[in-house]
Amino acid sequence: MLKNFQALREQVGTAAPKTVAVACAHDAHTLEAVFRAAEEGILRYILVGRKDDILRIGKELGHSIPENAILHTETDAEAAETAVKLVREGRADFLQKGLMQTSTILKAVVNKETGIGLGRPMSHTALLEIPGYHKLLGVADGGMIPAPDLEAKKAILHNAVELFRRLGYERPMVSAVCAAETVSPKIIETVDAAALKEAAQTGTFGSCCVEGPISLDLALDKSSAAIKGYESPVCGETDILLVPTMAAGNMMVKSLLTFAGAKMVGVVTGARCPIALNSRSASFEEKYNSLLACALAGGQ
Repeated sequence: MLKNFQALREQVGTAAPKTVAVACAHDAHTLEAVFRAAEEGILRYILVGRKDDILRIGKELGHSIPENAILHTETDAEAAETAVKLVREGRADFLQKGLMQTSTILKAVVNKETGIGLGRPMSHTALLEIPGYHKLLGVADGGMIPAPDLEAKKAILHNAVELFRRLGYERPMVSAVCAAETVSPKIIETVDAAALKEAAQTGTFGSCCVEGPISLDLALDKSSAAIKGYESPVCGETDILLVPTMAAGNMMVKSLLTFAGAKMVGVVTGARCPIALNSRSASFEEKYNSLLACALAGGQ
């Protein structure tokens, strides 16, 4: 169990360093995060993007970058394709999105001829450090698949569970959260949640515990579950919240960041390697922690 991002940092420090390919690395916050992780021995890096800008920003940050650590590209699309190629050729273990549109790097990842897809949907997992909750909490999927049907939810669940296993969890606890904890044919998310629980019990997702349908309060608070008489190992011990729609996950995460002082990491899984995926305006700290998560998760 990872209590917070500091615990993640300590665990990464015990593993062999991985190599990150940074697409459109001409961004100060991204480079600052990469340099910090490299100085700490967590990773090695290959920077892809506008060479002159990368060298200039590195100098402004007080770093002299070896020229052989930079691959010059003129366009964002070329940077994405080059970074993906580095992973495909085994020269990098994971990807970091720099100053570019998310759609640009994902297009390169899923390219059937030159990409690194695995033939299944990719999905986004937010890792949250929340004051008041005793460990890191995953939210999937609040960033990629807008209105997943049952099969898409199975892929999202598979990706999130696999990520947590790579972070050191033997049996991730998953709550398929809904507005209620009883199955109702009129509320399709509850029907899907029950189906996911049944699939997990037959071993579809490997070693994990999936509960659903379950409301958010029961998933995160043992006392609420006790009052309602809801018994499940996940109550108060949930590692991953599987949300019914992207909108639900997005609003949940942004509410926690805005009003609860949470900190976030964004990781995309379902390809040959994890992808550190942050907003272009994300802070140094968020990008640094995303690198930690991907460095620990390694390649697939």
